Amino acid sequence: MTNLLEPVLISSLYDLSRTAAKPLLESVRYPWEALPLIGDFIRKLGAALPPGEYERRGEDVWVAKSAKVFDSAYLHGPCIIGPDTEVRQCAFVRGSALVGAGCVVGNSTELKNVILFDGVQVPHYNYVGDSILGHRAHMGAGAITSNVKADRTPVAVQVNGERVATGLKKMGAMLGDFAEIGCNSVLNPGSIVGRHTNVYPLSMVRGYVPANSIFKRPGEIAAKR
Repeated sequence: MTNLLEPVLISSLYDLSRTAAKPLLESVRYPWEALPLIGDFIRKLGAALPPGEYERRGEDVWVAKSAKVFDSAYLHGPCIIGPDTEVRQCAFVRGSALVGAGCVVGNSTELKNVILFDGVQVPHYNYVGDSILGHRAHMGAGAITSNVKADRTPVAVQVNGERVATGLKKMGAMLGDFAEIGCNSVLNPGSIVGRHTNVYPLSMVRGYVPANSIFKRPGEIAAKR
């Protein structure tokens, strides 16, 4: 099983030099194992951030002084907003959100229990919950992560014919570095999209999509040339 699951190891999906969550992600093998630990990690990291570079805005909320947060955005702790990041109009950051450097959290986008690596863009009407988005991953307008199954049972990850129980009732999507998700797509609970992979607009994604591929529809995935 270890070889079959190698594509969804943290080391296969992410460049950890591109996130302040590196110590957390180095402590586990699979990205979903980090989800229950995000809030406590943010509190510890936030308390150690240099006051010359970050300001504290309310309980357990730290915002880089070079970040731009619009007045209508809502930030709830624990939360860290990294340098040179924009949090735009009416964004709703519900908590346990570690947002990296140079990110865009767009108008009416909602974040909850997430890690956004540096350079991530979720710029228009996105919901991202219980998810980890790798360096420069991008979600098109209206694309969302679905993080709870309809029957409320624990989420399992499907990869290479293996079904791996996560023990989590809430798990959204794990997007590898440079993943591109098309507009109005839905990433079902437990979806994993490999590095440098593109997902067509209006897609419904379930399970694992390999790195360096193009997801056109369920059952039709082409390798990039």
